[in-house]
Amino acid sequence: MRALIDTCIIVDALQSRQPFCAEAQEIFLATANKRFSGFITAKSATDIYYLTHRYTHNDKDTRTILNTLFGLFDLLDTAGMDCRRAISSDISDFEDAVMVESALRCDMDCIVTRNLKDYTKSSVPVYAPSDFLNMLNLGEE
Repeated sequence: MRALIDTCIIVDALQSRQPFCAEAQEIFLATANKRFSGFITAKSATDIYYLTHRYTHNDKDTRTILNTLFGLFDLLDTAGMDCRRAISSDISDFEDAVMVESALRCDMDCIVTRNLKDYTKSSVPVYAPSDFLNMLNLGEE
């Protein structure tokens, strides 16, 4: 399974944000153990850098964290066509529409996010972290 992981999940794990971090960290562990192929967008990487740097206040530490993150999750480029298609999307949040278009272009099986309400019109299946983890666990039985 190829899953695009939303920025909020990554930041939940990196910053141990309660009460979300346990599931986010389980997603990290699942991709590290090759239970699924995890992806983030290149656009997400810049957001993750910014949010993590605000947390660490240290460029070197933030880059080390990103380097580790890139070892766990593959990067999807956000193409110009993703942005152009997102303009006419039924998804009202432009950033989320771009993520859906990137997921479609790159044949992602799903998107994992806590922000389900903004993805109700997504043509790519969208799962909350708990539902995604349950699906992974059912696949192992």
